[in-house]
Amino acid sequence: MLRFFVSPQDISEKSIKLGSENVAHILVLRLRPSELFVVCDGESTDYICRLGERGSEAAEIIEARPTRGEPELACRVYIALAKGGRLEYAVQKSVELGAREITVFPSERCVAVPGDMLKKTVRLKRIALEAAKQCGRGRVPDVTSAGSFACAIEQASKAELPLFCYEDEGTRRLKDALDSSGRDIETVSIVTGPEGGFVPLEADTARSAGMLTVSLGPRILRCETAPVAAIAALMFYTGNL
Repeated sequence: MLRFFVSPQDISEKSIKLGSENVAHILVLRLRPSELFVVCDGESTDYICRLGERGSEAAEIIEARPTRGEPELACRVYIALAKGGRLEYAVQKSVELGAREITVFPSERCVAVPGDMLKKTVRLKRIALEAAKQCGRGRVPDVTSAGSFACAIEQASKAELPLFCYEDEGTRRLKDALDSSGRDIETVSIVTGPEGGFVPLEADTARSAGMLTVSLGPRILRCETAPVAAIAALMFYTGNL
């Protein structure tokens, strides 16, 4: 069924106010009043709804149930800025795999120029919303930007399991870090680098902040592949995939 998101304040006991943007989308999709669709409150509850009259913002609630597509693990992903569609791809797939929040940040070897970060994050938020609709998420992951590498590391280091994916880490694999942490962790952060990878000083900064540098294997992954691989492994390991 088609999926839409609304604010919890728009939900009453028997009906939901869809809002003009959702209504416009419904009109484009040509849904009939008899057709059922899903409205999510962004807090992991799905409402099976029936459309009212054509053009109406009201939808009748048929049933309420917990969202099946929302992982229990809270994973925040920090993705270094990348050129072209690479960053957009990484954000989209991170949402599909279950990231709770996504933060983009500048790094020493970033090829992409930060530019207008407000405009960039607005576009990434839209991509996150569409991905959340498509894959059946119970919330729309927030997309933010960190003004510096140091700021991103300061935030990421606060997770129970703070992981810094570093291609020159020769000892600790991602699986080693997961094995040592146990399966009952609730918050994880994953930091991945830009096209040119992290410089040694950045890895040292991450370690000093308490992050665990981990290897994603013997092959060098592209900047848009690394976060996808790390989240997929994490979700599989913790039973969320």
